[in-house]
Amino acid sequence: MHAWPAPAVPTLPRPGDAAGDISLMDSARREAVPVPAGERAGLYVCGITPYDATHMGHAATYVAFDLLHRLWLAEGREVTYVQNVTDVDDPLLERAAATGVDWRDLAADQVELFRADMEALRVLPPHHYVSVVETVDLVVDGVEALLADGAAYRVPGGGGEPDGDVYFDSSFAVDGWRLGDVSGYDRATMLSLSAERGGDPDRPGKRDPLDPLLWRVERPGEPAWDGRTLGRGRPGWHIECSVIARHHLPAPFTVQGGGSDLAFPHHEFSAGHASAHDHRPLAELYVHTGMVGLDGEKMSKSKGNLVLVSRLRERGVDPMAVRAVLLGQHYRTDWFWTDELLADAEARLAAWRRRSATASPAEVSELATHLRDRLADDLDAPGALDALDAWAASAPEAQRGTATTELVDTVDALLGLRL
Repeated sequence: MHAWPAPAVPTLPRPGDAAGDISLMDSARREAVPVPAGERAGLYVCGITPYDATHMGHAATYVAFDLLHRLWLAEGREVTYVQNVTDVDDPLLERAAATGVDWRDLAADQVELFRADMEALRVLPPHHYVSVVETVDLVVDGVEALLADGAAYRVPGGGGEPDGDVYFDSSFAVDGWRLGDVSGYDRATMLSLSAERGGDPDRPGKRDPLDPLLWRVERPGEPAWDGRTLGRGRPGWHIECSVIARHHLPAPFTVQGGGSDLAFPHHEFSAGHASAHDHRPLAELYVHTGMVGLDGEKMSKSKGNLVLVSRLRERGVDPMAVRAVLLGQHYRTDWFWTDELLADAEARLAAWRRRSATASPAEVSELATHLRDRLADDLDAPGALDALDAWAASAPEAQRGTATTELVDTVDALLGLRL
């Protein structure tokens, strides 16, 4: 599967001795920790389930990790970025059935719309953009290996379910993972979230209500693939990302990212599956973005209260103003989209653009340092925008316009905002 076209990222002068001094809030350790330094970095951000268009919650997540990607590039690191597309899953199949559209056509249409939204927002594309459908053989390899190692088991039929579904044994403790390590949740919290977030805690025959599905054997009317010893069927959710990440990135890679609602069960069990294979952690840090809401409620496809990037673009809203709204909220906070936020972002963007025509070399150098410092501190994009505001409000130096290009390139390279 191909990603979207990459925007040109200006090359900035390399920072000094502080290069690599980046901290991020690690969900697994529940504190901000230094990001391991080095010449290379690996990033995996969970992608969309393509049954509806890109809403602001999606956009906020991908813009947040785009900042990390850009900051690493500005340091001179070689970055490998991987993102999946869950192009076969229950929500997609249910939406396709409800709308009378073939599930493959629905997925293809929504993936294409997502690509257009990401391109408009100047989000750097992943180096490996991988769909579940094109990864089934690798998933089968992974599930068969877990069965052979005793980390998975088959569930007998009953209650209208067929024989042979394969589940991960969440009590399978290995070096690098114990249940609850990634999310930090206690068992009661995990049980309460399981069904809400794609689990099936009441499924008869499971060893533990929290055990997640690895392979769903074929049901009438559902897509299915050859699972070799597993029988025909399709992958479970968490094993997909685990397999894709392990195939394209070393273990442990630098950052596993996604929305906070993915900490459990998705990232919890993706890490568990990988650790059962490798006996080491999947990622060095687990970083999660906050939830975006509208009118006092979380924005979600199931509630239908979506602010869609594509519809804002259709209205003629500058995508850079949308990006400025997203950058104006700290990535870890929960927040609500409002028209006032968009109007404020449009005014800020106009002020930055006016002032960019008067930028001096000294101002560009000082501003670049401020932006880097703010982003290195747990991706403090709101602080970076405040620095832009302060610069835009300052009186220009006597020599006008001598570094306009350098200023525009600096803001683009670090924040992805094209002034």
